[in-house]
Amino acid sequence: MSVMKRLSMIFKSKANKALDKMEDPRETLDYSYQRQLELLQKVRRGVADVATSRKRVELQVNGLEAQAKRLEDQGRKALSVGREDLAREALQRRSGLQTQMADLKVQHDNLQAEEEKLTTASQRLQAKVDSFRTKKETIKATYTAAEAQTRINEAFSGISEEMGDVGLAIQRAEDKTAQMQARAGAIDELLASGALDDYSGTRGDDIQAELDRMGGGMDVELELAKMKSELGQGPAPQGAIEQGQPPQQQAQPQQQSQQPQQGQTQQLRQPGEGA
Repeated sequence: MSVMKRLSMIFKSKANKALDKMEDPRETLDYSYQRQLELLQKVRRGVADVATSRKRVELQVNGLEAQAKRLEDQGRKALSVGREDLAREALQRRSGLQTQMADLKVQHDNLQAEEEKLTTASQRLQAKVDSFRTKKETIKATYTAAEAQTRINEAFSGISEEMGDVGLAIQRAEDKTAQMQARAGAIDELLASGALDDYSGTRGDDIQAELDRMGGGMDVELELAKMKSELGQGPAPQGAIEQGQPPQQQAQPQQQSQQPQQGQTQQLRQPGEGA
């Protein structure tokens, strides 16, 4: 096979595939039905033309018959008055008209036969067109229903082009959301650990952190006092434990209260008893 033949075959195959993809069976059926209607119209127009010709021949034959009848009457009158020559001339003309009438009758018979043939063909074509129209509408309805069912199934299965785009958009949105959530969580962890500085915070945040550390130390002191009481190394102040204060802070107010009492006792002894 030559190169040109191969190129021609490749071009034709690709063109045929493109045409098959672009072709809509419903449009093709409508076009075929339109062509059949045009053909039927031409056949009907031919029947009308033949019928017109036949009618024209009939009129000519009728006119010739009338002329032949008039010539016959004229020949009779001429013969009755002794004009044999005129009667002979009238009969000769009548004979010529009869020849013309015979030819016209042959044409009339041919035209009538052609008219009958075209009429039969027109009726058959009309029946074929009616049958094709019914079949065409049935095929179009079936194709439309199948096309709609295919689109619905593709939409449900997610393989259609539109639904595929929607699915990809949803997947991209979910991926971006997960990425942003992971980034926000990582930044929170870095801020909490102190690896990053929070420029939006205030001094109150440092104070709160200091208070939190102090609270953690108090919890340790309370746990230590409980452990000592359990081991018998020292009594655990019940009030401090219940109030959540460390033992050292509870003991300091008692010492401060004893010092003012000693000062008051010395002041009372000085006036009466001396130093």
